Amino acid sequence: MSRDLPEGITVRALRGAALEAALDDVARLRIAVFRDWPYLYDGTLDYEREYLRTYRESGGALLVGAFFGDVLVGASTSTPMEDHAGEFAAPLAGRGVALEQILYGAESVLLPEYRGKGIGHRFFDLREAHARELGRSHVAFCSVMRPEDHPQRPSSYRSNDAFWRGRGYAPLPGAVAEFSWKDLGEAAETVKPLQFWMRAI
Repeated sequence: MSRDLPEGITVRALRGAALEAALDDVARLRIAVFRDWPYLYDGTLDYEREYLRTYRESGGALLVGAFFGDVLVGASTSTPMEDHAGEFAAPLAGRGVALEQILYGAESVLLPEYRGKGIGHRFFDLREAHARELGRSHVAFCSVMRPEDHPQRPSSYRSNDAFWRGRGYAPLPGAVAEFSWKDLGEAAETVKPLQFWMRAI
């Protein structure tokens, strides 16, 4: 599906050397965007470089980059789900879909001033096209679960659930992964639950 983007913004799929060259910019974006609710992520470049190593090593990795001119303002990453089997095999077991049939959309991050301009749809368009190119039947991603009464939850917060459902995704009942990171203001990492969403493509 084609959508017009604002003047000066381009969205393109990066693989291989082009993907690797952009990873430090992706790291800085993740640190900036995930500081906000609901992730509250207290990230560092060293941690990010280790985390993003998967995308250097995966032959099926994709980075969809949103650029304003030459500046990366948004990024959406994907890899074959089996590259994340350690964390995600158990929550997806017994779902009737092999890990080798799933493309995992690890994150989509976009600076606030570029939201609401159709870039998120373009991220999903290119991610789903990549899944089809790899012969995958499903695309999945995770969303952090935070308590409704969390003291740092902004009163104006609106989740992305309606957007994701509009793209054909739905939460998988009982499919919850766990991942650790350090929240802002905390001394150590804590485990967070993440809800799986998935759709057949």
